[in-house]
Amino acid sequence: MDHLWAPWRSTYFKEKHIERCLFCQAARTGDDKAMLVVYRAEHNFVMLNRYPYASGHLMIAPYQHASRLSQIDPATAEEMIHLAQRAEQSLQNAYHPGGLNIGMNLGAAAGAGIEQHIHLHVLPRWIGDANFMTAVGNTRVLPEDLDVTFDKVKQAFAQ
Repeated sequence: MDHLWAPWRSTYFKEKHIERCLFCQAARTGDDKAMLVVYRAEHNFVMLNRYPYASGHLMIAPYQHASRLSQIDPATAEEMIHLAQRAEQSLQNAYHPGGLNIGMNLGAAAGAGIEQHIHLHVLPRWIGDANFMTAVGNTRVLPEDLDVTFDKVKQAFAQ
């Protein structure tokens, strides 16, 4: 039997049980690299997903702690969509994907992994990127180190 080692996954399972808001922590920190924040705007910020579905998987979150889209003000919602447009272009320039997924999961029943703070996912996709490893092995294979992804996406947002 072959083994695919992914020791970083144990951190994910341990962190899932910690009672704190990842997005509020990222909003407050001064260490954007440690929190994977690639861009800050007036009402929202953009960060990499530490446990991505694909390289370049971004999340756009408001600084305001809110669990529903209806709880944020129009300026924050509008800026979130503008940042999604910018993320689309940045990911296109950095990765040249075949497509993108853009979406939001509100509540645990909808698939929200962190349901207490809304965030908009923007992630590049390619034909065949969801292969047997995900479907059968419940494992994702990512071709790029997260530090490389951070530098690449941060540079794309700066342009």
